[in-house]
Amino acid sequence: MKTVKTTYDRRSFLKASLLSGGGMLLSIGSLSGFKSDDIFNSDDPQKGWNELNGFVKITADNVIKIMSPNPEGGQGVKTSMPMIVAEELDVDFSKIIIEQADLNTKHFTRQFIGGSQAIHQGWQPLRMAGATARHMLREAAAKTWNVPFEEVSTGSGVLYHKKSGKSATYGEMATAAVQMPVPKEVKLKDIKDFRIIGKSQHNVDLKKIVSGQPLFGIDTRKEGMMIAMIIHPPAFGLKFKSIANGSAVSKMKGVADIFPVKIYNEGYERTFFDTATFNEVVAVVGKTTWEVIQAKKALKIEWEPFESYTQPRNMLGRKQMENVPGGLEDSTQHTAVLAERLSQPATVRRKDGDVEAAFKGAAKVIERVYNAPFLAHNCMEPMNFFAHVTNEKAELSGPLQKPEFTEQALSARLGMPLEKIDIQMTRLGGGFGRRSYAHWLIEAALISQKVKAPVKLIYTREDDMTSGIYRSTYTARYRAALDANNQLIGFHVKAGGAPESPLYPNRFPAGAVDNYLAEDFTVDSNITVGSYRAPRSNFMAAAEQSFLDEVAETAGKDPIAFRLELLKRAKEKPVGKNNDYEPERFANVLNLVREKADWDNLKTSKKLGFSAYFCHDSYAAHVLDLEMKDDSVLINKVWCAIDCGIVINPDAAKNMAEGGIVDAVGAAMYGKMTFTKGVPDADNFHNFRMIRHNEAPKQIEVHFVENDIDPSGMGEPAYPPVYGALANALYKATGKRFYNQPFNDYII
Repeated sequence: MKTVKTTYDRRSFLKASLLSGGGMLLSIGSLSGFKSDDIFNSDDPQKGWNELNGFVKITADNVIKIMSPNPEGGQGVKTSMPMIVAEELDVDFSKIIIEQADLNTKHFTRQFIGGSQAIHQGWQPLRMAGATARHMLREAAAKTWNVPFEEVSTGSGVLYHKKSGKSATYGEMATAAVQMPVPKEVKLKDIKDFRIIGKSQHNVDLKKIVSGQPLFGIDTRKEGMMIAMIIHPPAFGLKFKSIANGSAVSKMKGVADIFPVKIYNEGYERTFFDTATFNEVVAVVGKTTWEVIQAKKALKIEWEPFESYTQPRNMLGRKQMENVPGGLEDSTQHTAVLAERLSQPATVRRKDGDVEAAFKGAAKVIERVYNAPFLAHNCMEPMNFFAHVTNEKAELSGPLQKPEFTEQALSARLGMPLEKIDIQMTRLGGGFGRRSYAHWLIEAALISQKVKAPVKLIYTREDDMTSGIYRSTYTARYRAALDANNQLIGFHVKAGGAPESPLYPNRFPAGAVDNYLAEDFTVDSNITVGSYRAPRSNFMAAAEQSFLDEVAETAGKDPIAFRLELLKRAKEKPVGKNNDYEPERFANVLNLVREKADWDNLKTSKKLGFSAYFCHDSYAAHVLDLEMKDDSVLINKVWCAIDCGIVINPDAAKNMAEGGIVDAVGAAMYGKMTFTKGVPDADNFHNFRMIRHNEAPKQIEVHFVENDIDPSGMGEPAYPPVYGALANALYKATGKRFYNQPFNDYII
């Protein structure tokens, strides 16, 4: 049993503890590094309850409710985070009420999803929250029954004193519990005693999802609500000039108003998530979706080119000036410029040993270049948000990943203090980074403010797919030097992108090669990009793992054995001090997937591709079995091994891995966004190729490394290695190496 010190004092705890009419309220926020304040001064417990985010509430009649503070986008945190609290609280998970909390920046500092960090960062605080509540309940029972604290036990929300035969529900002791001194330290359960964590639980929203109940932002219906849509410039490099026929179109049936909307004020220092492709768009407001769409089609809007400019950005504390070039960009231009930059000097991010000498004296040198296009997110639920802005307050509701940051931007734009802004979070119908950049929330608020009515802003699929926030286009050149004994003695990677670099300089094989060089560059672009599932890793894993397979083949070594050899070196005699990964944990997933896929016996009889990668504090390895059938790729099976520490909800974790694998297969095989004179060449699913049911792997087998390490990322780590495993399997099936994505363009 582990003893930990609590992170709050008596005063802050009691502010969130006393319920009018009895009972106990435990604020998770005050226990997890989140901010706490005077939050419960009302005589009406329901009124005070509605003002809170992220807490456990125990009423006198033994109702236990957990409000989940993080947005839910399919990653399962609305189920898994309460599981952690419930484990230490020692209650029956099936009897807990779980609800999605609204945004409340007074109590939380990380009320968002991204980076696969929700469980990783919440693990200890959430355990402490449950353990502390349980401790105080036991103290209350011990005092009430006049028995030693150590003799009071718990089970499924009931307190017991076995010697006397006394028992009480948590609710019966809740009022007395808040009078107990807050413990300076609490004991957490031994992992071997877990009853909830590690046992699969159904998604708490499952019934609502399958029965079509309103959970998503697109489901929002409010009295007096109007429908709003936007029109943005048709090409990157253009800006709004004027509306040619606004008066005529405004007379169409159901149309209420047409006007331009400027999202951010001039000179505003945008933050990391204040990305918006077009700062001025045209809004169309009307009674129904159909009527607004007809008005959009009828509008004639004039656009004009913009000149190059710079804008201030605060990138999570790192201030910089961002260059936005003018002009209408083409994909052929991107390819040519990136290729040219590969032959020019770049910024050195890491250098170990004498790389130049290693390549000069090498017996063999392998050099390859890898490229990937822009990618659109294509969330199944298009961007949308409800807003009702008055002079007194702003009420908003919808799906977004970073509500805290968006609220700050909205406050600045409206000139309204944060306490007058209320953002309610709905379930996300897909996110993967796209909903981190919620300029459409600000658009909805500004439209509501202008028309003085509640509105629901809806993007069409075409609006969403052509308005940016793409995955960058990338390139990388890899070079490897082998000596006469086929030992890897030199490794060089130069990577770049428009407009961001994909490089992670301290990841494998850094630390495993004596002479190692990593450098990168960026190319300015007016095409806006942002986080895409497993940002940057999705490309670097593809290039790196494809290249390592080719190096292993050149060295005459088995692909898995070759990587294990490097990991052994990194463990026993590491090079450098800033290696991101733990070699032993990395090797464990390689060995596990090799065993589960029967790699050593099947690699000669099947077309197997292998790949492994570390990201988001977790390790994943895949073996992919495919065959070519009538010039089409048929993926028979994928074996997946993951080390993400302790697995909270096994079924949900497997679902995330399976979804990530299917998603990655689709992007690697078919995904691309290209541009002609600034115009996206795809605007819907008829011309932006997505994976189809019959193209998904026929079978996916997921295995977890069993250990007692604190949980790490799960939503993204299974995604990046798929690209490399697929490319390496395609080589076995076709005899061709694949250096450019999407692979389907190069199969025949």
